[in-house]
Amino acid sequence: MSETAPTPRLLSPAYAAITVGMCSLIGFVAFEAMAVTTVMPTVARDLDGAELYALSFAAPLASGVIGMVAAGLWSDRRGPVAPLVWSMVLFSVGLLICGTAPTMEILVGGRLVQGLGGGALTVGLYVLVGLVFPPRLQPSIFASFAAAWVLPALFGPSLAAFVADAVGWRWVFLGAVAFVGAAALLVAPSLRGRQTDTGVEEASTVRLVWATVGAIAVLALELLGSARGVAGLGALGALVLVVLALRNLLPPGSLTGRPGLPSVIATRGLMSAGFFCAEAYIVYVLQEQWGLTPGRAGLALSVVGVTWASSSQLQARLGARVSHVRAMEVGSLLVLAGVVSLSLTVWLDGPSLLAGATYVLAGAGMGFGYPRTSVAMLDVSTDSDRGFNSAALSIADSLGAALALSISGVVFAAAERQDANPFLAVFGFAVVLGVLGVVTSRRTAQAR
Repeated sequence: MSETAPTPRLLSPAYAAITVGMCSLIGFVAFEAMAVTTVMPTVARDLDGAELYALSFAAPLASGVIGMVAAGLWSDRRGPVAPLVWSMVLFSVGLLICGTAPTMEILVGGRLVQGLGGGALTVGLYVLVGLVFPPRLQPSIFASFAAAWVLPALFGPSLAAFVADAVGWRWVFLGAVAFVGAAALLVAPSLRGRQTDTGVEEASTVRLVWATVGAIAVLALELLGSARGVAGLGALGALVLVVLALRNLLPPGSLTGRPGLPSVIATRGLMSAGFFCAEAYIVYVLQEQWGLTPGRAGLALSVVGVTWASSSQLQARLGARVSHVRAMEVGSLLVLAGVVSLSLTVWLDGPSLLAGATYVLAGAGMGFGYPRTSVAMLDVSTDSDRGFNSAALSIADSLGAALALSISGVVFAAAERQDANPFLAVFGFAVVLGVLGVVTSRRTAQAR
């Protein structure tokens, strides 16, 4: 009588160390993300850089694309270990620059360096998931990544507000360096023996060039678009360059929503664009329109983050009972519902509590649909293209959000010049992105 092999689990002896290490790294980086979003309105006021507010969020997302492409090429050739190590170094250097920045311009520069590390980190972790975990555990590990945001979501905004009030906002950045160092110590033992030679020949640097062009064009779009006169026309040229860069960085058909993997990647990009475009302004609008303190305004991020993680756990438990396509459709619809509800609350000047509560729907949508874009991508990837596809998914994610944030900065400035509600204009733009995300999510099934 043969014994049935035990079902593998994330915390079984074969996977426990690497699971704990990867989730710890995600968790510590999450603290930084939540903290920075909470204090950035204060930073912009202190450094007299309100006009660069949107750029401070778009900068790390745009430069992250360069890190993603470099890490993807590197991972396809030698495995994910070296990209992960260098990603943590760059991320820490960026934090140090931000924490000591005397001007908003230098802080944005620090965010660019930080983004290079963050982009490489994302791809390195995704490749490591595909290399280490069997397909049946991949939805669970991505759900665990989302769960690693729970404590940062609960305590990150409040802790950031407390630190900023007690010793200054600079220590929100400087203190995060210690967290990243601690995460590096935890994940290092799990990386031993993971360095590999895949046999893939050296890849062309063309994709890296296009990643750089795309990142610069996204940032130029916000700077030129917010300018008056002839300079503003340069934003159109920057937009054309972004589109050209995306065509060369993503699988063919991603920009037109071709069925299958291209639409999976497009859905990921549009979900991130709509969600993060609105999220970047939640704390800002709660302070400006309703007069909330940074600590109280940051509670909205806490609730959304916990909802994201809970929804992600739900989709993991449902597993194959909900197809990847259905999960992405439901997720996109919930993101759209959250952004529409937030827009209506701002327009009608409803209670501040309602403004934060309505956006919970968007968090639930990201938790339910976002992890499935990763699993759907890995399902159709091989050892030779896993790095490319992981990088493409992350590029759509980051460059989509960066482009949306840059355009939102232009929209915000234009609305202010017309004496219109700039927050309502930005959230209206996020609604358009949400609608496009719903459309592409319905095309994520493989063409027959």
